Amino acid sequence: MNFIKKANILQILFLTLALGSCTKEKKEVELKDTELPKHILPKMKPLTNEEPKLSAEYIRTTKEKIDSFYKKNWPGNSANGSFLVAKNGQIIYEKYVGYSNFSKKDSITSTTPLHIASVSKVVTATAVLKLINANRLKLDQKVNSILKEFPYPDVTIRMLLNHRSGMRNYAYFTDRDKNIWDRHNILTNQDILTIMATKNIGLESKTNTRFAYCNTNYAMLALVIEKVTKLPYKEAMNQIIFKPLGMKNTFVFDYEKDKAKIVPSYKANRVEIGKDYLDAVYGDKNIYSTPRDLLKLDRSRNGGEFLEPALLAQVYKGYSNEREGKKNYGLGIRMINWKTGQNFYFHNGWWHGNTSAYITLQKENVTIIALSNKFTKQTYNVRKLSKIFGDYPFETDDE
Repeated sequence: MNFIKKANILQILFLTLALGSCTKEKKEVELKDTELPKHILPKMKPLTNEEPKLSAEYIRTTKEKIDSFYKKNWPGNSANGSFLVAKNGQIIYEKYVGYSNFSKKDSITSTTPLHIASVSKVVTATAVLKLINANRLKLDQKVNSILKEFPYPDVTIRMLLNHRSGMRNYAYFTDRDKNIWDRHNILTNQDILTIMATKNIGLESKTNTRFAYCNTNYAMLALVIEKVTKLPYKEAMNQIIFKPLGMKNTFVFDYEKDKAKIVPSYKANRVEIGKDYLDAVYGDKNIYSTPRDLLKLDRSRNGGEFLEPALLAQVYKGYSNEREGKKNYGLGIRMINWKTGQNFYFHNGWWHGNTSAYITLQKENVTIIALSNKFTKQTYNVRKLSKIFGDYPFETDDE
């Protein structure tokens, strides 16, 4: 009897271990965005251990070329900000120069979050695209099916992403007429929606007839994210992007909580630029980050698990083709399309004294990022570094 009991106990232990092992294996199975339960948000996935590893010789010679550019672009170490160049996710060159706060003499380091201005649109678009990928949204869904107040019936999510809504820029319809908005009051995303719905704010152009870069599009996308996720934009971005990718020095600016703590911005002559009534609006701007964190985002966006192929192809398609030209805009990304077939994907930003440049060379797996909190157009010149890595025909006078 004792033998039988022992045998039974052993069988039970074996079954328990086997079932536990199966459960563990099930837990390790990664669900696709479309397979996620409705209460679980899709998340960006880190791209690690990229191949091939760069040789020491390649890093040395490439670093010399970048350093030569850096010294010409910012002579006398005149930059005030952050700069990074990486290939296959491996950092080749980075530089952190100047002050995050001139009065306190706080130095900018690799962990200093700077305002990334309109590069925030890339981040907002990333969250929207993940929600589309998970079937929480449709690309051609009418915006007024989500935001019931939204007054323009023909505008879709796609048109917000590619700036073809025809809406007017909120900075222009709130800055003069007190009957529309009193500039002594801080403007919010919801305020913009309410104003458009109640103050007879007409379209600038008929919906989907032309491309017109407009911050209002991305302020509305932030509200869409909030409505779909049932979370504040700040928390939705944390859950979908920042936390999964380990972007520990990236956050959405909260006007009330953060206004006394964030890195200020400056004019070119180092005079500090204060906050104004537009500084609480997010989605189009108001993300603070670092080059290392943005590198993580870039590599994840270029990983095979970002989006389903059919959706990804629409992201990097140009939508501003009313007249022939090489400048174009996709879904949350700018592009230059040369007649040779070469394509260049990027996004720039400018808000107060903050300037930013994000470049992703997809064929070469190269990421270039420059951020500054002291106004300078030199930030945008980093696109010329693309010529080191591929056939990108930038001229010396290109902006």
